[in-house]
Amino acid sequence: MSAENPKILLVDDDRDLLQLVGMRLTAAGYAVTAVESGEAALSALSVSRPQVVVTDLRMAGMDGMALFDAIHRDSPSLPVVILTAHGTIPEAVMATRRGVFSFLTKPFEPKVLLETVAEAMRLSSPPAGELEDWRAELITRSSGMEDLLAQARRVAASDASVCIFGQSGTGKELLARAIHRASPRAERPFVAVNCGAIPEGLLESELFGHKKGSFTGAVADRRGLFQAAQDGTLFLDEVGDMPLSLQVKLLRALEERTVRPVGSHESHDIDVRVISATHRKLEERIAAGEFREDLYYRLNVVKLTIPALAERREDIPLLANHFLGRLAERYRRSRLGFSPEAMQLLVSAPWPGNVRQLLNVLEQAVALASTEVIPESLVRQALDAPDTALTPLDEARRAFERDYLVRILKITGGNVTKAARLAGRNRTEFYRLLERHSLEPGMFKGNNAKERATA
Repeated sequence: MSAENPKILLVDDDRDLLQLVGMRLTAAGYAVTAVESGEAALSALSVSRPQVVVTDLRMAGMDGMALFDAIHRDSPSLPVVILTAHGTIPEAVMATRRGVFSFLTKPFEPKVLLETVAEAMRLSSPPAGELEDWRAELITRSSGMEDLLAQARRVAASDASVCIFGQSGTGKELLARAIHRASPRAERPFVAVNCGAIPEGLLESELFGHKKGSFTGAVADRRGLFQAAQDGTLFLDEVGDMPLSLQVKLLRALEERTVRPVGSHESHDIDVRVISATHRKLEERIAAGEFREDLYYRLNVVKLTIPALAERREDIPLLANHFLGRLAERYRRSRLGFSPEAMQLLVSAPWPGNVRQLLNVLEQAVALASTEVIPESLVRQALDAPDTALTPLDEARRAFERDYLVRILKITGGNVTKAARLAGRNRTEFYRLLERHSLEPGMFKGNNAKERATA
């Protein structure tokens, strides 16, 4: 996206004005998508997220304010500029109070429109060239993900604590790293710790450090992760799994901006931006007495929720091809691709493990693939997904008949006379059945008694 012109969605039911404003915006270097109704605008938004929406206020059907409300239900950070020939001061005040970026009354000077759009664009997106760097690991064409990334970049400029919610495997640490890269702390350390993977007794030492001799095995002084992340970002993954006793000490460290190593009487000042993440519903854990409410509000100054992969299926082909390119390089394979059936299965799969599961499935399929085209069968095997498609009756009958013939030929060791007798058919008819399925009795000669007994 960084190499493309900034995108604007232009909405007006006056075709002449739509064309005129569109030409001016295009001449100013914007990529303009022009539609003639609010309904068409919502359809366009579901396909691709622009950086700014410019819409007329008075339109047949859905008007500009109704469109604004619909946009901000799903994309609250997307700037909307409203144009109207019927503008009044009360309308403008009402619109801006509700979150409309700007309200321009027709006729307006082209320069004023371009300045307003440029200001909205600065709020919505980074300067050209920056976008690729900070979010390079987050592959998406989903409008919901694009809005999430726009919010992430905006909050990155501040020091506000961020809590990232989402199912396991959605990429919470990738988003945390992206926020760090987009922040003023980007040149300082990014330190990550999984709070659910370290025993309680060790987690305190891991976070705050310890003095030599403070516990068995503490053979030297050790800095904790807060000090290791000084002037940078500390990422607390699965913070919802942190023991209650340690939550108290974490809250004190965040409030006092100091840490005290285990076994020490001295405190150390810290300047660390904290980003936390969890797949749990912290409100439920608070109600159950398993998570401190005061810590929740300290960590959850800004809440970002990553959608599950099943909620952004338009990203699956993009992610799958991206991962396939990486895997082909790792496994030293020539160019790899998916069969249409394999891609269809990928897009329709439930993905309880999200993006992490997608990568694992693709790696298994690539490791087992004998051709350059990844077939549906390998993807299904990696997914461990049953084939739920109904087989046509004739095909099912042929498959049953072939399996039946193979079974009795194994039992009889390829003896046609015995096999025909077991099948209740004469030899001539039985040979005709074998010919239909390209089965040769000699293929089954020499089966040992064990094979015949267990077939």
